Amino acid sequence: MRKLIGQHMMIGIQGTSLTAAESEFIVENNIGGIVLFKRNVEGPEQVRELCASIQALRTRMLDRAPLFIGIDMEGGRVHRLQPPFTQWPPLSAIGKIDSTSVAFRFAQAMGEEMRAVGINMDFAPCLDIFSNPKNTVIGDRAIASTAEPVGRLGSALTRGYLKSGMIACGKHFPGHGNTLADSHHDLPVEQKTLAELEALELEPFKKAISARVDLLMAAHIKFPKIDPEWPASLSEVFLKTILREKLRFRNMVISDDLDMKALTKNYDKKTIAVQAVKAGCNILLYCNEPDSPEIAL
Repeated sequence: MRKLIGQHMMIGIQGTSLTAAESEFIVENNIGGIVLFKRNVEGPEQVRELCASIQALRTRMLDRAPLFIGIDMEGGRVHRLQPPFTQWPPLSAIGKIDSTSVAFRFAQAMGEEMRAVGINMDFAPCLDIFSNPKNTVIGDRAIASTAEPVGRLGSALTRGYLKSGMIACGKHFPGHGNTLADSHHDLPVEQKTLAELEALELEPFKKAISARVDLLMAAHIKFPKIDPEWPASLSEVFLKTILREKLRFRNMVISDDLDMKALTKNYDKKTIAVQAVKAGCNILLYCNEPDSPEIAL
């Protein structure tokens, strides 16, 4: 059973190469993937070797499936690959150019560079609408402040990533563009109704679904008027009723990092893991706390 559960997890590692303990944990628990951060990156050759060593573990694993190797590469300030990797501008720059051709080629070129070093999943594009100018969490990570260009250019970005062979992950469902609180530190609470979300925030996600986005990332945001009990990332209302039934999304749902304080300040770690699966998350993401995947298992 643990090996089945492990396939539903992506976890962080601590350094620029795998430790013996990390390798053993991944193999023993049949872990589905690894997420990379700046702490794991020194340069192209090192990243390529790291990714190769991660994939080599599959020969010792239960089903010998390739592992997901994911990273946050949006461009701008969310940019884990430093020089000599290409330095990409934030998505707001794509919004200002307002060309679907540029958006497509931007994502395709970024994706090809990541694929060349062994990364196969990008937690992008950001499909949030920058509807609140005081929202510093999103800011220039958003394409624009209205739904139409975010949906149109977000769809082009999605298609560009897919053309490059990357697994594309749209985020942060159902929309992080209006929040003031940063879910890394606190649980944002939004008073919007479902009708209000459908009129604005959900539009870019509908477009990305039409573009066949592989993954959608569920946000740690609570909408009490829609689900009074759980934030979206732990909510059957959001992930099953709205995303699966209303929007007809058929691909995979990944949680945002389940160690963010938005959740850990409010719920027990064991409860978080179980509820995320119950709600409809296909992949549980654990980025920075080495003990959390074992607790979750």
